[in-house]
Amino acid sequence: MGCYRVVQVVAIVSFVLLLPNTHAWGDDGHAIVCKIAQARLSTQAAAAVKKLLPKSANNDLSSKCSWADSLRVVFPWSSALHFANTPKDACNYKNSRDCVDLKTGIKGRCVVSAITNYTNQLLEYGTKTKYNLTQSLLFISHFMGDIHQPLHCGFGSDRGGNDISVHWYRRKQTLHHVWDASIIETEIERFYDDIDDFVDAIQKNITKAWADEVEDWENCRKDDISCPTIYASESVEDACAWAYEGASEGSVLDDEYFLSRFPIVNLRLAQGGVRLAAALNRIFNTKYAAEM
Repeated sequence: MGCYRVVQVVAIVSFVLLLPNTHAWGDDGHAIVCKIAQARLSTQAAAAVKKLLPKSANNDLSSKCSWADSLRVVFPWSSALHFANTPKDACNYKNSRDCVDLKTGIKGRCVVSAITNYTNQLLEYGTKTKYNLTQSLLFISHFMGDIHQPLHCGFGSDRGGNDISVHWYRRKQTLHHVWDASIIETEIERFYDDIDDFVDAIQKNITKAWADEVEDWENCRKDDISCPTIYASESVEDACAWAYEGASEGSVLDDEYFLSRFPIVNLRLAQGGVRLAAALNRIFNTKYAAEM
């Protein structure tokens, strides 16, 4: 029976890996982060990513960056790994307090620990490892996007804005969905031809408007490779200052909210992509990995 379950789980995960991903973060946000990241990979990291990606991806990391969301039905335990839940109005992240699965009370289960876990798994690339490193790559790529979405580190009391109903212009939505998808979708509809045009604009800002900041984004502490605690702290600060501000239950969020918030979204997408690339470059630098 145990063997059957293992085979069944592997079969399910393998099947999900083969499914095409729609670009509907939401799907667009994750695709943007991964497009930015893949364009910044070192030669060594790019080769490793190409080798680990399933054939159905055609060496396009962005096509599989929403894969982890599809597992929530298959593996309900994975839902907690997409978030870090902070106390209402605390506006800061503390690992010992906030990295916990709210449904089970199990500590150490959140997006911060997930990024660290899959980073450590990927460091075994090139060795005889017990881990499925394709899954590890797809998990860390997705979770690096999640941790840069402010409401994925929002208040546990409203489930990161999922329990706050607002109107995005005329459409009723949750506040979380506004930050996951609606701001990005509205920006693309108003200002760009398509998602690729949007990505190009962000990449230009990375090399020009934000050029002096990129090195700081990429840097990690000497004892860390992916630095998720830093990114969670930034996100909850943005959640307090930008996402929750002026967005109470029943609010109508229109141009005033959109025009002041989309620059924050763009910055977080850029930082997520730059930092995912930086982490993967460090992971797949064999000299660095060997020293860890």
